[in-house]
Amino acid sequence: MKKLAIFAAAAALACPIFAQESVIPDIDENLDGDEVENVSAVPRKQYAQWPVFCAISEFPATPDIAGIRITIPFSTKQESVTGIDVGFWGRAQYFEGLQCNIFRNDVKDYGALFQVGCYNSIGHADLIGGQVGLWNESGAIRGFQVGLVNLTGEGQGFQVGIINRAEEFYGFQLGLINIIRDAELQFCPFVNVGF
Repeated sequence: MKKLAIFAAAAALACPIFAQESVIPDIDENLDGDEVENVSAVPRKQYAQWPVFCAISEFPATPDIAGIRITIPFSTKQESVTGIDVGFWGRAQYFEGLQCNIFRNDVKDYGALFQVGCYNSIGHADLIGGQVGLWNESGAIRGFQVGLVNLTGEGQGFQVGIINRAEEFYGFQLGLINIIRDAELQFCPFVNVGF
């Protein structure tokens, strides 16, 4: 069993070397004059690393990751990540999966994900989302936030923490300070309900 685990780990780490590349087909030679001028702007190749990718600082700058991304010490160049993100500091434009970085998890735009770390932030978690950490913030979330401080613009679900704050919220807040700005009862200690 131990040998099988070692073999699986070695195979997973070797996968980036043999990762497949997805190639955008060559541009059609029969283009109009207007389209020929923009040929230089069209990328010829696009690379996607999978199933395992190790991001070290800013290298390499690949647009999409599918699988496991290891962020040592951080990674900011990948726009779209699907899978698991582990390490110290992970950042992406779009994320679907589990983001578990020690210091910071940051999704700028959209995600369907769960974040675990000290500081978690996401623009919109419209499908489902969850944040567990010391400081959690989101533009919009449908799911839960559990931490010392939980902040959201609009949300559906529940917040559990010392300070819970939302502009619009449908669900429950459990904590010492609970604020729902768009509710009849905007502030309520211990338990607040938005509907």
